[in-house]
Amino acid sequence: MMFQVRVHGRGGLATVTTTELLAIACFLEGRYAQVLPRFPIEAAGEPAEAGCRIADVPIRGRERVHHPDAVIVQDTTVRTQVDVFAGLSPGGYALIDSPEDKPGVEWYDERLSLSRTAIVPATTLALAYTGRAQPAPALLGAFAALTGQVSLAAVIAAIYRRFPARLAEGDVVAARAGFGHVRATRRQLAAA
Repeated sequence: MMFQVRVHGRGGLATVTTTELLAIACFLEGRYAQVLPRFPIEAAGEPAEAGCRIADVPIRGRERVHHPDAVIVQDTTVRTQVDVFAGLSPGGYALIDSPEDKPGVEWYDERLSLSRTAIVPATTLALAYTGRAQPAPALLGAFAALTGQVSLAAVIAAIYRRFPARLAEGDVVAARAGFGHVRATRRQLAAA
């Protein structure tokens, strides 16, 4: 079975890096993965999108991810320009980078399931642990906790593979914090 992920962000803000790290983590767990970047003509600062397919068998198609099983929103401002939840599979996952626990009614969307949606302050975590506004590691830690499609250990190993040790240390802490944030939120929901 194939699991498809679409990441929305802005050009120059590591949208593709998020999918690359996810693909590396999947490879490290013995799975297949495919990264599908999609850029606007003027990429820097413009809405950007990247897709990642995950499967236990080789992946043949190379078309854009039209019907994702999960959507990761790295920059909430793209929602004013792009329908980030377009084609989201029924019961699909949504992971949103926002410093607010509930970004407000403008984020309400009937396609989202409360039990499969997580709001994570990924950029805030990245700034706190790395000094850089690069939310990919924190988001992928959160993705691991939310979907179970990849383990936190594989995300951490992917970070060490992708980045020099001096950068990786803070990114690993951010990934762990993203994972912990989703786990804590899930426990609160279960207790309510």
